[in-house]
Amino acid sequence: MKTEYIVGIGEILWDMLPEGRRLGGAPANFAYHVSQFGLKSLAVSAVGRDEAGDAAIQEMNSLTMLSRVDFPTGMVDIRLDSSGIPQYDIRIPAAWDNIPFTPELKQLAYRTRAVCFGTLARRSPVSRHTISAFVNTVPRGEGQWRILDINLRQPFYSRDIILEALEQCNILKINDDELNIISGMLSVPGATIQEKCRQILLRFKLKFLILTCGVNGSYVFSSLTETPSFLSTPHVTVADTVGAGDSFTAAFIAALIHGRSPLEAHRLAVDVSAYVCTRNGAMPELPDTLCKL
Repeated sequence: MKTEYIVGIGEILWDMLPEGRRLGGAPANFAYHVSQFGLKSLAVSAVGRDEAGDAAIQEMNSLTMLSRVDFPTGMVDIRLDSSGIPQYDIRIPAAWDNIPFTPELKQLAYRTRAVCFGTLARRSPVSRHTISAFVNTVPRGEGQWRILDINLRQPFYSRDIILEALEQCNILKINDDELNIISGMLSVPGATIQEKCRQILLRFKLKFLILTCGVNGSYVFSSLTETPSFLSTPHVTVADTVGAGDSFTAAFIAALIHGRSPLEAHRLAVDVSAYVCTRNGAMPELPDTLCKL
């Protein structure tokens, strides 16, 4: 069976921003941006039998596989600091905590070339089982990608959740704060961030480890080379940073699938995420100069 879909699985929710309600959640953001590079993408999640669920389905249209469940559609209240950095207050209960592993979802997994997932939607037993089962069903092999965009949100993670997710991925995307948390939790040796990243890459047999350090740049570590690539973060006027990390992940994997080198994928990811920071919300339309691969 041909693997052709790029899937984001986990939370889908409404970001309650100061300027109004906008659809978000890492899987939805990821799927939307992947679609801008001409690839077949789907966000897999669950929404409620409510107006917010109707609106989510209508807005994402053909880019979702959403189950309707008897819980309210997810929402998160977002406050932006003076630098546009978001602070999140995630409402409970939420439909995305109750994603069922349906026969249709299993069939999609067989046809998935790349899947992106995090740790947040593993906070509940139902969605944790579904995400794990989906990722385990995705075919293995060259050019098949399982991306953990770890996305730690207190208090919704544990050592067991993190280890389970790390064992399932072959690409890890993590930021510098998350690296510190995981290094302490898993007793990762190393005096520098580069040494710690290399240890994690080797321990979990990853193909790539992507480390983002905000305005201080980003690294891509590879199992094929000893020296990581490093790129500076462009200086831009920031509207907000909501969804920037998801667009980075989407651009990186889209470039790899289109046959670009890891360094070219890294460069595109940096440029796309910088552009997203200049726009309000997580899902701005990208200019042709960025999304034509």
